[in-house]
Order: sequence, then C-alpha cells, then structure tokens
Amino acid sequence: MNPPLDALPVHSPEPHFPDPRYRTASAHTVAPDAIHDLRGATIGELRYPATSALIFAGVPGAGKSTALRMFFGATAELETPPRGPAGSIVIDSQHTRNRLRHKLGWLPYPLWRPVVHVAHYAGIRAALRDARGPVVIHDCATFGWARRLIARWSAVYGRELHLVMLDVPPTVARAGQYARGRRSNGFFFSLHCRRWQRMMVRLAGEKPRAPVRSASVVLADRTTVNRMHRVTFEAA
Repeated sequence: MNPPLDALPVHSPEPHFPDPRYRTASAHTVAPDAIHDLRGATIGELRYPATSALIFAGVPGAGKSTALRMFFGATAELETPPRGPAGSIVIDSQHTRNRLRHKLGWLPYPLWRPVVHVAHYAGIRAALRDARGPVVIHDCATFGWARRLIARWSAVYGRELHLVMLDVPPTVARAGQYARGRRSNGFFFSLHCRRWQRMMVRLAGEKPRAPVRSASVVLADRTTVNRMHRVTFEAA
C-alpha cells in the first residue's frame, strides 16, 4: 500500500526559481502553460486540456503512485488501466507487472523486468493513439529516450504533453520505497537521482530547459500534493 504523502518530510528545499519571469501560483485553480514552480504552494486544482498526455514524474519512491491513487483512483493492485476524471486513462507499469505476473511470476523478477518495460511502453503508445480522453502516465522521466519517445508519440497522435514533476530528496524517496515495500536496486536508484538532479539544475538555470518539449512543467512536492484537491481536464 502507498504511504501517506504527509508521513515524511515534504520537499526538497532547492532549487527554487527566484526570478519573477517564472510563474508561481497559490490560486485555487492552475491551468499550467509554462514552467510553474509550485513546491510548497497551496492550490486546489490543476486543470489540463481535454486530450492531454500528462506525465507524473519522479524518482522511485517520490510519491507518483500515491498521487495517481489520490487523484485518479489508480490503486497499486490493479491489472488493467483504470479510468479517472473526464474519461482519463492511467498507464502505470505496476499494473502491467501485475498482469504479467500470472504467466511469468514463477521467474525471478529481474529476468522478466524487460518484458514489463516493453509492454508498458507499448501500452502508453496504444493509449495515446486510441484513448478518446486524457492519458495519464506514470514514468520516472529520468531517461531521455523515454521522455522523447512519449513526446514523439504525443505529437504524432495530436496530444498536448504536460509534466508534473514530484521533487523530493533522495532520502525521502528511499523512505517511501521502504514504506511501500518496493525497494529499487541501489545502483539504479542512485542513477535516477543523479539524472533527476541534472534536470532540476537545467530547469533552474539562466536559460531554463524543460526535460522534454512540452506545453508545461509543474514542479511539485509533497506539500503541494497534500494540499491539492484534484486534477481535472477541460471538456472536449
């Protein structure tokens, strides 16, 4: 079961965006259209276009699964993509793993992990192509090839890509893994964290660069998520 997001320290204190060019908000509803640093902010709602592709990103243990459960009802034990507000569909690799476990679970997971990844990205592409409503994607976003692939598919299928990046310190993310009983390999976790930090540095630079070509990037932390009521999509 996913731990409550308020059970642990809530955010990484740096980097923040001191430059007023960057949009920040404490309003009840935010419709992201740029780089928004909302870490520590109180907002009631994030609102996106009707057929968006929305990535919830973060290192393992950051709280992606918990946020998807809170806002879309995507519980960890599901085997098929759940439906959320406005006909949205949630694509989470854990659901793919649950489904494939019936056939491959007799093998040690590292041996069939690549099959899960291939099936997960095939599911992302199929949803972006076929779903009539928004597509919400669980992805670490720490590998450039994966970000670019999703961005390319989103463009091909006429979807506007948006990112919500859950920024938490590595120690908090590690504690989140322990709390839910799903620990990542130490080497790969460190790799995720190093790549995540590089993305944060680029976002906070003199000429900020988003991790991938997208309509918006929202930086959030556990305070943001705890205070937020919902993620919604405009009517088609």
